[in-house]
Amino acid sequence: MSPTGPTQQIPVVVLAGFLGSGKTTLLNHLLRASRGTRIGAIVNDFGSIEIDAMTVAGQLGDSTLSLGNGCLCCAVDASELDVYLEKLTRPAARLDVVVIEASGLAEPQELVRMVLASENPRVVYGGLVEVVDAAEYEATREKHPEIDRHLAVADLVVLNKTDRVARAGLDRLRASLGGAASVVESVYGRVDPELFFDRRPSTERVGQLAFEDLLDDEEEHGHGEACGSECGHAAHLHTAYESVAFTSAAPMDPRRLMAFLDSRPEGLYRIKGFVDFGAADPRNRYGVHAVGRFLRFYPEPWPPGEERLTQLVLIGSGTDADGLRKSLEAAVAGPGEVQDEPAMWGVLRYVQHDEAEEAPDADD
Repeated sequence: MSPTGPTQQIPVVVLAGFLGSGKTTLLNHLLRASRGTRIGAIVNDFGSIEIDAMTVAGQLGDSTLSLGNGCLCCAVDASELDVYLEKLTRPAARLDVVVIEASGLAEPQELVRMVLASENPRVVYGGLVEVVDAAEYEATREKHPEIDRHLAVADLVVLNKTDRVARAGLDRLRASLGGAASVVESVYGRVDPELFFDRRPSTERVGQLAFEDLLDDEEEHGHGEACGSECGHAAHLHTAYESVAFTSAAPMDPRRLMAFLDSRPEGLYRIKGFVDFGAADPRNRYGVHAVGRFLRFYPEPWPPGEERLTQLVLIGSGTDADGLRKSLEAAVAGPGEVQDEPAMWGVLRYVQHDEAEEAPDADD
């Protein structure tokens, strides 16, 4: 069976947080800033009047599925969620990412479990994002102590409404969150979409302006949300995290790379790119997709004539960029090092079974 390339799977991001934390505001910001990336959404309001769904649907139209009047984690099981995901991930939908906006009372770990249990081959887990109201965190934690459990399983924590808390208070709050998740601060849910998905390059449009063009024009001329100088242009959002690019013309050593990936540091949220394992598998390059503690490899044949390079991008918050580069440089195979088949066993643990299977050679 030929391997499935990483571009053929659609990340499904779970967006959670207690009532009023700013989940819908964040999702609407992602829609505004997507710049060509096609986003689908499953919106789960708790109540019979689906306000959140109506807000998002105005931007997404048929790419929105609303599950009102109940908690998604209680109302459906994994197979039922697959029905909704099937609609949004079918090729005809032409979507690049799906966001599940959970109700404020949902159990996010159950939603993660359902996404990971999906039998849809086009679905790949895109991470659990927990939105926290910085101004109301202590009161929320006192009323809902389960927030500690939610934060413990999050891949990314968005500390929202930071304009309402003094710097010293934010520093104490960040220190109290603990856990291995990356933490980024935001005002009005404005975080860089690169944390969630790869944006398609902007293309010149002919004819009527798209919805996102109108919103961009409003924000550029000061008619958008009045959120102060900290959240003006998208470029300012990059201050919330670090991005490390790594390229190597020499193959990577499978064992040393897996030792790095299995012990990757706190705050490292996303890893994406391609890996060359050299003689350990000369036929294939390995697409890598990691979010939080989730990791998957996608072997695919090297494109004819393409230079064999390892090219990785690492995204996180509070990480040591120089340390990450040194760790990756230490994972490069040295001259004359033998890369045998058992060296790949650690990598193959993170390849889906049907992707790892290959048709036997004719001589076998």
